[in-house]
Amino acid sequence: MNVIALLSVGIGLGLWALMVGLVPPRAPLSALISRLSATPASSPLLIAEQGGWAVRIGRPFTGVLRALGVPTVRVRQDLAVVGRSLETHLAEKAALAATGLLLPGGMALVLSLGGRALPWVVPLGASLALAVVGFVLPDVTARAEAERRRASFRHALSAYLNLVHILLAGGAGLEGALADAAEVGQGWSFQQLRRALNTARLTRTSPWSTLGQLGEELHVGELTELAAALALAGTEGAKVRASLAAKAAALRSRDAAEAEGLANAATERMALPGMLMAFGFVIFVFYPALIQINASL
Repeated sequence: MNVIALLSVGIGLGLWALMVGLVPPRAPLSALISRLSATPASSPLLIAEQGGWAVRIGRPFTGVLRALGVPTVRVRQDLAVVGRSLETHLAEKAALAATGLLLPGGMALVLSLGGRALPWVVPLGASLALAVVGFVLPDVTARAEAERRRASFRHALSAYLNLVHILLAGGAGLEGALADAAEVGQGWSFQQLRRALNTARLTRTSPWSTLGQLGEELHVGELTELAAALALAGTEGAKVRASLAAKAAALRSRDAAEAEGLANAATERMALPGMLMAFGFVIFVFYPALIQINASL
């Protein structure tokens, strides 16, 4: 009965996926008209990478997930930061969910063939739980990686502002200082800054506009504010050296506060194993005495 139930569930899911793939949902007329009349958007500065085996397995289900409104806007921003395409992310979600859904059924089938059949509730509950975990896991990993990259970018932006301030104090122009400071640093953050400035140079646009676009794509408000300040300096002739120094100091203070908070949180987590060991030691010492007292009563 367990094998029949699992096979029925698998056949039903396969038929549903086949019907959705053959007859995809149609877009509404308003969306098509707005797509035709919309102005072309600027090409993104962040480059998305392609995935591996999970993408090949889950690619047929990406259209279904996209029709269901997956993922959310926040997850899309995180994917742009980590450099992962939307198709790759949806394919990974579908592949991991399908793997979690079918793995307990396969294990139950193997056990039943070996004469150790499990109740049907156990593989069914495990399949649902693993499917949910596999479906949510790519979102969680993308958000954690995006937060780490944003924190690293803020740290690099503070150093970048210091370099720009030094070059401006040495008599360099604003655009030259921005380009020269970006060439000095290494790592992912400075690569994004150099790509934005090179895009501005090749498209003959202002560098602060591309830096503002990069800040919006990364969802880093400090870079967007920097682009606004640079735009004032480039168009209105405002003095930007003092503003850059103030922003760099604010970023350093924020980084120091975040580092202190992380250190305090790590210290608190380190105290928990010691408390558990002390509690276990107390139980180990007093347990024989409690047994003797209960036996004497």
